[in-house]
Amino acid sequence: MQPREITFPSVDGRRPSTPAVRGVLADATRDVDPDLADDVAAASSWRADYVGLVGRATAASAQTPKAALAMAQAGLRSVHERMVVSGAGSEVPLRDWSGDGEPFATETIRGTAPRVPELRVPYRGRSLSGGALRDQLARWQADGIVEPSFAEAVGEVVDHPEWLALGGRTVALLGAGAEMSPLGPLCTWGADVLAVDVPAARVWDRVRETAEGGAGTVSYPVEDGTAGADLVSRTGDVLAWLREAHDARGEGSMVVGMHAYADGGAHVRVTAAVDAMLSRLTDEDPGTALAYLATPTDAFVVPADVVAASTQAFRERGAVRWLQAPLRVASRGRLFLPNYATVLPDGTGVADILVPQQGPNYAMAKRIQRWRGVVAEDAGQRVSFNVAPATWTRSVTKNRLLAAAYAGAHRFGVEIFAPDTTRTLMAALLVRDLNRPVPVREHPEELFADGAAHGGLWRVAYEPRSALGVAAVGGLPSTLRRR
Repeated sequence: MQPREITFPSVDGRRPSTPAVRGVLADATRDVDPDLADDVAAASSWRADYVGLVGRATAASAQTPKAALAMAQAGLRSVHERMVVSGAGSEVPLRDWSGDGEPFATETIRGTAPRVPELRVPYRGRSLSGGALRDQLARWQADGIVEPSFAEAVGEVVDHPEWLALGGRTVALLGAGAEMSPLGPLCTWGADVLAVDVPAARVWDRVRETAEGGAGTVSYPVEDGTAGADLVSRTGDVLAWLREAHDARGEGSMVVGMHAYADGGAHVRVTAAVDAMLSRLTDEDPGTALAYLATPTDAFVVPADVVAASTQAFRERGAVRWLQAPLRVASRGRLFLPNYATVLPDGTGVADILVPQQGPNYAMAKRIQRWRGVVAEDAGQRVSFNVAPATWTRSVTKNRLLAAAYAGAHRFGVEIFAPDTTRTLMAALLVRDLNRPVPVREHPEELFADGAAHGGLWRVAYEPRSALGVAAVGGLPSTLRRR
């Protein structure tokens, strides 16, 4: 079959990502903040400038509910206008993608383990459940590691273990083998999963092992004996397979989780491909539920009490301010800045935690996902979109600066979580989001603040970027020992 890849438009024989993603951000902000749109278009060093520009876009979205929705709608419209489907010597805008495809064959694994009947969270060598888990949730909340709404949400799952198996629902996981995918916890709880990931043996060895050791069922696409499917080059075929596999189960609306990740511009491409599929699935069944994870290293609109807690921590930092003073002078005032430079009239603020090392393509891919969440929830869809804590993932440990900063983060009141802890907690939030009534929000940005487990980044005294280098110096010995 001739692949038809979702990609960036051709420019002089190449397919650069910068013109497209920068154009998308400019288009998204133009009606809400024309000056910002002009600055995006005029940015002379996109890789350096994007951090401030995406932070400003978050502040613009915070202005009014109408502004947030308008920006999300314009951003998605621009993605579908600027990204293209290329194949057979031609390319068309993604908005004109037919969505046609042929479904793959299907294989299914039925787990052999007994179902885990309660929420058990692995944490520092222990398995926390019941009262022990509630105590840890209370400690995290008291230490400012998670928001009260997070502790409340996980507590609801503790109270309702019958939710865990997600009975009567089919959960499709795109990027099922990703490190932060909820595949493992869902399998232990007995859920039925449609798993899609790239056709790579190392990925499917891991997925099969997880499925066999679980208590649910995992079905996945197969072609010529090879498991998996490329979301970018076989988008229509994956869409056709999801429809067929879901129909074969004869159950209610589907839940689709976007957990696929790729480096650089490939992350934007896979996000655009998934968004195209979600748009089609939603048109066919408005009851389709969407699930994402938000990265903690982004910019978020946070409640007034969070801003107040951070401001108080900055004021009460005590004698350490005098120790920091020489470093502030040496850095020309760039170190140890207060956390909230942007505070809105109602006391809410913008937690700007974008990390330049992750790059503009990562930031824009996550922004596209957020826009889809806002638009879908406004249309009445069920959306699970939770901020996950900073976690020791493989992608983090590959970046030496980030790894060192994570290792030194505890000195600033930030906790970095182990992957199995984060996976289980985020899967629990997904379960809760699928079982509670669809919330009515005063502002669309509350979708991301509700139930946030930011690891402390929102409530610490300092703007995280202004302490990143110092944390990295403190954590460097630890990372060297890890290596």
